[in-house]
Amino acid sequence: MFLELIATVFAGLAAAGVVLLVNRGLGGRLPRWLAPVTAGAAMLAATISSEYSWFGRTAGALPEAFAVIETVESSAIWRPWTYLAPFTERFVALDGSSVRQNAVRPEERLADLYFFGRWAPVRQLEIRVDCARGARALPGDGTGGEVVWQEVGADDAIVAAVCGEAAA
Repeated sequence: MFLELIATVFAGLAAAGVVLLVNRGLGGRLPRWLAPVTAGAAMLAATISSEYSWFGRTAGALPEAFAVIETVESSAIWRPWTYLAPFTERFVALDGSSVRQNAVRPEERLADLYFFGRWAPVRQLEIRVDCARGARALPGDGTGGEVVWQEVGADDAIVAAVCGEAAA
């Protein structure tokens, strides 16, 4: 976040510097307000570019065993351009190398999911999937409590990804 702030400030300074150099070359004929307006526009463009490229950069940096299985796009009133083209704010990735058979119940698979957010720390969650039933659940908390299964169907993105990795 700090590096993006620095990059945004430098984009504004560079744009203002270019306008000042052009103004000097033209003998001072450009209006005085053009340098700060250009700096602001460059800073806005740098911020927008950073928001829209975040998902591609982050997903591209994942290890080969990871697969993006779900994305969440966002639009907001304070970002009016996102109504024309929403940007990916969060996504879920499956660590394909973590898919394993449940030792107690062979029909179930265990896998690690990773939740990535634009300004949030990465969270990891182990999940249980019953490929035959098309259901998923969070593993028990170690207290022996009842596991609550969600019947989501075989076409659910998480079930399909885990069961596809288990078959591979």
